[in-house]
Amino acid sequence: MSFSQDLADKAISYALSQGVDYCDARAEKQTRVSVLIENGEIEHTREKSDNGVGLRILKNGAWGFFSITNPESYDKIKEAIEKTIKNTKYYSEKKKIKSKLAPIKINRITKEFPVIVKPDLDSLIRIGLECDKIISETAKIRKSIVSPWFTENSKYFVSSEGSEILQNFSDVVVDMVAIAHQSGLTQSVNVAEGGRGGMEQITKNNKVQKSAQSISQKASELLDASPAKEEQTTLVMNPDFVSLLTHEILGHPSEADRVMGKEMAWAGGSWWKEKLGEQIGSEHLSVFDDPTITESLGWYYFDDEGVETKKTTLVEKGVLKNHMQNRETALEYETEPTANMRATSYRFMPLIRMACTCIEPGDWNPEEIISGVKSGYLVSNMKIPSIDMKRYNWSISSQYAQKIENGQLTDLVRDVIVMGVAPEFFQSIDACGNDFTVRPITNCGKGDPMQSMIMGNGGPTIRGTATIKSVT
Repeated sequence: MSFSQDLADKAISYALSQGVDYCDARAEKQTRVSVLIENGEIEHTREKSDNGVGLRILKNGAWGFFSITNPESYDKIKEAIEKTIKNTKYYSEKKKIKSKLAPIKINRITKEFPVIVKPDLDSLIRIGLECDKIISETAKIRKSIVSPWFTENSKYFVSSEGSEILQNFSDVVVDMVAIAHQSGLTQSVNVAEGGRGGMEQITKNNKVQKSAQSISQKASELLDASPAKEEQTTLVMNPDFVSLLTHEILGHPSEADRVMGKEMAWAGGSWWKEKLGEQIGSEHLSVFDDPTITESLGWYYFDDEGVETKKTTLVEKGVLKNHMQNRETALEYETEPTANMRATSYRFMPLIRMACTCIEPGDWNPEEIISGVKSGYLVSNMKIPSIDMKRYNWSISSQYAQKIENGQLTDLVRDVIVMGVAPEFFQSIDACGNDFTVRPITNCGKGDPMQSMIMGNGGPTIRGTATIKSVT
């Protein structure tokens, strides 16, 4: 047991001796190694380590929290606990609705996530330079940016209820950007590849090399593409685009704290508040969140409240079934916690976060979905979202699209943005493919102070109706 883990155990005992109703501690250690390569040159390599303890306490229905980086002594922990308890006394007197926790199973367990090929700096540099060479040597490419990185993580959770959970894992990711330029026009295509595990997450089946080739070719081709005219039409969306769409207009509004308006001041709410059990989409739309999908960046066995993970159905054949719940919101909704309470690190209070939120696959062949379109577009690969406060009106830019005419893919179009109204779009979905894919999301922001979280999102090729246009 590490020094930080030992302090976490002692912190629980001391907090209980001071009369708290509940407390939990997270002792975490992370090492991050990264490389930045631009146009064949290694701009920098970095290695950063972080180690500390975060402690939540619940006393008289009010939460308190503190964190300590590189804790040096038990005395520092005791002092922080005493100050935090004083703070909760003030909050408790002002709080009208007292916080309570749903019961959970107590676990004492260690989980080691599989790593087939251990990540290291030399491997990152070798693969990064290889991908940079593929991108840079493509015609019309003016800039290549390749940033491979990995983290090694140890997370220890202990609670006053008796849980003692250790999870050790690593993540390996490569972010790549290909930028093409010609005759005053610039086009860029980017991609992230990777997952939870070792170097195999980017090397198996030459995954990153194929992605480097794909984004560089597409960036080059886009220089000869035309803009799309604005129209409401049939859109076929590929799994990469669907992953961001799922994240923004299905995942975030399914977080119970947003639904209840607890995040309204800084992150918005949810348009389907009080619509549980109602039809919010077509019978082709089913949505789930599943932290048990192995190798995704949203894979874990227990969340930051010690709740064991399982698949949660959010939408079933268009009917809103559930939200992502923590132990507190689960009581209010008279349901069970869904193991979605997570923090970026020990430095923060956990929040309700997506793990791996996805649209369920259907039984359509993607080619059949396209062949059934008389006039429309195939929209490919995520870019930038813009969503209103209740996740009702949305727009998401795409890296590229292709015109569909009489069931055939024709002209490539650039600078594409897709716009829709959530309930109308969900009702329009009439086909889901059998090509289910999970994509890595590495920078989801939520909270105040802001927490950036990694996770998985995904789905199949889908077909629906929305407005498309090019912004040039």
